[in-house]
Amino acid sequence: MIAIFFGSFVSILSMSTINIAIPILSEHFQTDLSKIQWTITGFMLASGTIAPVTGYFGERFSYKRLYALALMGFTLFSLLCAIAWDAPSLIAFRIAQGAFSGLIMPATMTIVYQVIPRAKQPIAISLWSLSAMMAPAIGPTLSGWLLQNWSWHWLFLMNIPVGIVAIVLVLKLIPYYRLQVPKKFDLIGLLTVIISSLSLLIAFSEGHAWGWSSGKTIGLIALGFIMLLLFIWRELKVETPLLNICVLSNGRYTLTLIISSIVTISLYSGTFLTPIFLQNIQHVTPLDTGLILLPASLAMALCMPLVGKLYSIVGPRVLMFTGIALIALGTLTLSWLSVDVARGYIVFWMIVRNVGIAFATMPSSNAGMEQIPRNLTGHATSISNWIRNVFGSFAIALFTSVLSSQTTSHVTELVGAGMKDKGQISMLSFTMSVNDVYLLATFIVLAALPLSLFVGKQKADQTAAAGASLQTKTAE
Repeated sequence: MIAIFFGSFVSILSMSTINIAIPILSEHFQTDLSKIQWTITGFMLASGTIAPVTGYFGERFSYKRLYALALMGFTLFSLLCAIAWDAPSLIAFRIAQGAFSGLIMPATMTIVYQVIPRAKQPIAISLWSLSAMMAPAIGPTLSGWLLQNWSWHWLFLMNIPVGIVAIVLVLKLIPYYRLQVPKKFDLIGLLTVIISSLSLLIAFSEGHAWGWSSGKTIGLIALGFIMLLLFIWRELKVETPLLNICVLSNGRYTLTLIISSIVTISLYSGTFLTPIFLQNIQHVTPLDTGLILLPASLAMALCMPLVGKLYSIVGPRVLMFTGIALIALGTLTLSWLSVDVARGYIVFWMIVRNVGIAFATMPSSNAGMEQIPRNLTGHATSISNWIRNVFGSFAIALFTSVLSSQTTSHVTELVGAGMKDKGQISMLSFTMSVNDVYLLATFIVLAALPLSLFVGKQKADQTAAAGASLQTKTAE
């Protein structure tokens, strides 16, 4: 778990540290923001596109070797990002770094379910979730400190020693094993899933800039769904599927995947909106923004091991219901912000929200995986991470679009009400729009609340029976 924690932490950290460096990178390379933004967009696209093929490569080369290779590639391209000589080279290296990063999360999750005994998996997944949740939480603080005291190069250079340590730990501590070796490589499946993923991710990422009704956006979404249907049809027919989607026939796994996707969409509202509000409206520095968000991250870190212990006692239903309720409460109260709201108010309700995330995330991941046979866990984790990436991109696109349209609408309302101070209009309209998006995120996460009631505590015989049933369906 130490080897897994190091690798997954550093890969996710790299996604969040660069966000507040975009203006600095734009100035350094003397290029516009829309171009340098591809250091983030390209990373996310590559990470999301590679996730579906992790199951095949893990079985072909073993998950230990795949994880070690992914860490080596990630560390190498971190070095290349640090010595990038212009914007195109930095973007190219970030895309390659994103591809290797996209292999790490599903590979580490699969190792947990294939190597660690089932009784210890809840606490192991809590630690795995902690690495994934803490990295974006402390990323802005660390990034702000490095940018304030050093330079943007250190956002990438810091990955190198951590990456090297992680590689050594993987080679020393994780056993080599292969449960099965695929007979053939499904090239058609690979092409269809890559085209589908890229089309949907680009459409969601650029839809706001292009316009949601533009030909490019609609065309990419249509292409993405057509290729997705072709991919599903192909994987159901081929003898050795690239991604065994038969795992979706397990109702418990599919239900928890839906819950996890809903929570993911709402989750992005806090990581996306709170830093923007603090910096744009209250003019807080990037470093201070990170420090304001830090208590909530620490609260989540403290709760994760507790949730792992409680899981085996109370089961997933109570934990998920409690977590989703707390996320909804924290998100709702954040929809009541004002321009001069006290920072203590934001800190408190972000803590409530993050405690809810700690209670909901691990149970929604582990409850569905309990019934998946060990030899199919690679495919199940690939699907989970793939869908999480797509919904994460969709969430950012949705919230960006709503924020923009509501800001314009509120400006019109305030001008119509007789307000003339442009600065005040700008601040009020933006704050009202942030509140609108938080309210929308509240309704979204509440949709998962009744679904969580259907995920009960599993007995050993139920788990074994469900696993045997899925094995039979897969064989057929």
